[in-house]
Amino acid sequence: MKLRAMDMKRILPVLLLTLLLAGCYNSGEPRENVLKIYNWADYIGEGVLEDFQAYYKEQTGEELRIVYQTFDINEIMLTKIERGHEDFDVVCPSEYIIERMLKKGLLLPIDTDFARSPNYINNVSPFIRQQIDKLSQPGDVASRYAVCYMWGTAGILYNRAFVSDSDARSWSCLWSPKFRNKVLMKDSYRDAYGTAVIYAHAKELEAGTLTVEDLMNDYSPQAMAVAEEYLKALKPNIAGWEADFGKEMMTKGKACLNMTWSGDAIWAIEEAETVGVDLDYVVPDEGSNIWYDGWVIPKYAKNPKAASYFINFMCRPDIALRNMDFCGYVSSVATPEIMEAKVDTTLDYRSDLSYFFGPGAESLPIDKIQYPDRKVVERCAMIRDFGDKTKEVLDIWSRVKGDNLGVGITILIFVVVALMSGWMIYKKWRRYKRRKLQRRRKRRKKR
Repeated sequence: MKLRAMDMKRILPVLLLTLLLAGCYNSGEPRENVLKIYNWADYIGEGVLEDFQAYYKEQTGEELRIVYQTFDINEIMLTKIERGHEDFDVVCPSEYIIERMLKKGLLLPIDTDFARSPNYINNVSPFIRQQIDKLSQPGDVASRYAVCYMWGTAGILYNRAFVSDSDARSWSCLWSPKFRNKVLMKDSYRDAYGTAVIYAHAKELEAGTLTVEDLMNDYSPQAMAVAEEYLKALKPNIAGWEADFGKEMMTKGKACLNMTWSGDAIWAIEEAETVGVDLDYVVPDEGSNIWYDGWVIPKYAKNPKAASYFINFMCRPDIALRNMDFCGYVSSVATPEIMEAKVDTTLDYRSDLSYFFGPGAESLPIDKIQYPDRKVVERCAMIRDFGDKTKEVLDIWSRVKGDNLGVGITILIFVVVALMSGWMIYKKWRRYKRRKLQRRRKRRKKR
């Protein structure tokens, strides 16, 4: 999903709020009666937590209180667990953090022995399980430790009044001079890196001599140098590196192009339609990132039993639908109930979704942004954990953004400094005038 970067002004309030909430349960209360959940913001349907409490009581006969906290960046969540040993029972990291947690031995296996409940985890699409299992480590199969919650693609959200459908079908539009200062990019070093190396090797991809997966997971010095070069070349077109405001700016027509995630695109398209703005979303022909967020049980969890029941409950078809309808992303659950609920006979196109739903789903009228066609998925790949190269990639990102002040912002800084200096000079002048006037009055009194 989702956010995978944030500036310090946003990080500090989140950290403070998280620290305050961390103690929001009675330390004298039996820990087995508390479930601590750590999830992305706006990523769970209304009333789902309350319904889980009822389900848990029904299945186990036990009361359960939920402490629910949210995060906006994977690394903050990981730091709290790895270094702070925070006792969250269930969290929802992205695929590369799942891989990193497995490497570091920070996960507990999910218990699938539910005495009175069906194993709803089996509802997860085999395709999704295969992708998650790519994260496996020696002796540890990833699907024993992680169950995919939502998944989606990275692509281009564009305003059709200014960008043609054909232009949007290639990442090259982001670098086009005609969109100078009209492009929004996700403030995400991983997505930016992947986009840059894909665009840089578009000819090789078309010729079939390289694959998207190879490119996005190439952290050689040569690959990193290319990524930095292309990202810096993109900067004149950048109107902003956005964490969450991109979709709103697009709905208001303040930008033409936004490199974003499919769930955000769905929200923006629906909102824009209400104000007469025509937006669309496409995964470029060269290929892109396909991402997965999943439920895991951290090593320091104090209630793994309730955590396992919670993960199972989230895979129930009716709950999966409620969560999807709320957040706009796509559940990993692939049951006939989901497929039937998502079929839209008013659509004028059909997609091959047999890779996800199985046989019989070769031609379905289902939203192509939520459920990408097989051909789209085949030109996408998952970005893996950068491992010991993470710092080097972050250094590239820092250099790219660090000198990305742009003429407008540079002028603004000078203006602010000038105004502050002017104000200080004005205050000193006023003080001087007051003192001079006071001296004159004193002299007059003496006369």
